[in-house]
Amino acid sequence: MNPSAPTLAFVESPVQLLNVLEWAHAQGAAPSGGAPLLAGVPRQPGRSAARPGRAHAPADPPHPQAPPHPQAAVGPQAPAGPPPPTAPAAPHASAAAPAPDRLRIVVLPPTDPMSRGQLRRMAGLARDEGYEVRWQEARGSRLAPLRALAALARDVRAARRIVVGDPFSRYVQLLLTLVRAEELVVVDDGTATLEFAAQTARGERLVRWHRVGRGGLTARLCELAYAPVSATARRRFTPAAGTGRRIEVFTSMPVGVHGTMTLRVNDFAWTRARFGPPRLTRGTDLVGTSLVETGVVDADRYLEAVRALTLHHGATRYFAHRRESPRKLRALSEATGLEIVRPDLPLELTARRGPIGRTVVSFPSTVVHTLPYALTGTGVTVAVCEVDPAWLTGSASPRAGGFLAAVAESARDVQRIPVQAAPAAG
Repeated sequence: MNPSAPTLAFVESPVQLLNVLEWAHAQGAAPSGGAPLLAGVPRQPGRSAARPGRAHAPADPPHPQAPPHPQAAVGPQAPAGPPPPTAPAAPHASAAAPAPDRLRIVVLPPTDPMSRGQLRRMAGLARDEGYEVRWQEARGSRLAPLRALAALARDVRAARRIVVGDPFSRYVQLLLTLVRAEELVVVDDGTATLEFAAQTARGERLVRWHRVGRGGLTARLCELAYAPVSATARRRFTPAAGTGRRIEVFTSMPVGVHGTMTLRVNDFAWTRARFGPPRLTRGTDLVGTSLVETGVVDADRYLEAVRALTLHHGATRYFAHRRESPRKLRALSEATGLEIVRPDLPLELTARRGPIGRTVVSFPSTVVHTLPYALTGTGVTVAVCEVDPAWLTGSASPRAGGFLAAVAESARDVQRIPVQAAPAAG
């Protein structure tokens, strides 16, 4: 493999792109060289793609000089906050910092407008940091995935390292069939990282925790046709000793690694160096989830839980998840009086730039693990409200209740709100 070949990162969501920037900061990765590009990134009408809009924060602060970080596989130490998970040291770690790796970022955008808008703004931040960003449409038509695969094949084969944001993505798994690089990095894709680590340790097929199998003939035929691709991805993500392949997981989640896999802690050092500290309001902010949209939690029960939290904590704002439906958000606003905020960047950046409440309450989700890192030293209290098993829908995965409980219980440096404090109608 050509040592001068770049590292190639594939992202499909705004949070994945943020975590690639965090990984690059921790790794000491450098731009790919030449003028930074936003190749093919569509601009929002009337707004520069390089500068994300912000409805609730002052102008961006100047770029501070980021502090140096150790290059060990167990990530850099945060100045305060949650203790990092334990992990074996990387076999390639050394006292001397290696030369920076060249990084190119490929965005494979979804079709929903909110995700695309946030990705466009995150791409602008990546360009501000000097990285090349390529916007590659891979959805929207039957031929789009094949066209994207053909367009990316040469770069994928030439890359010396591959960084992926979602190991469960079928398109990412398809790209892995072309990969020749011996090093693969998985940057945190939220709570799914917990399942990824557990499933690869057990040698299981990679399946999202909230997914429920459907028994239709067409679905079974599709699964059968896709099985070789899925099996190849599983082998890529579970290296055996002596193969020379290396897997690194970069995450804020309390995952356990196995085999020759190594762990680097994402403590959001780039976010803390780049933004804030935020101005704090006197109130409480609630963080929304897409548990209703994914069919896990009943919509009426969710609304009642949000109403109870609003009354109990005096909440004034609700930060919507990018996948929450407008109809659901209108119902929440009418029932609670909450101001609905649709962030134009991932919540970790929105909270760090501020203003943000002195208390932030969320249901079990990624942010109860990431916000304590991003908001270290700011005085913000992060709290997690448990999900009552009675709130789950009849179509929810059998694993859903236990998984959500584990997400809440494993969060560090957060307050826990028992389910009794936010009763749902029943």
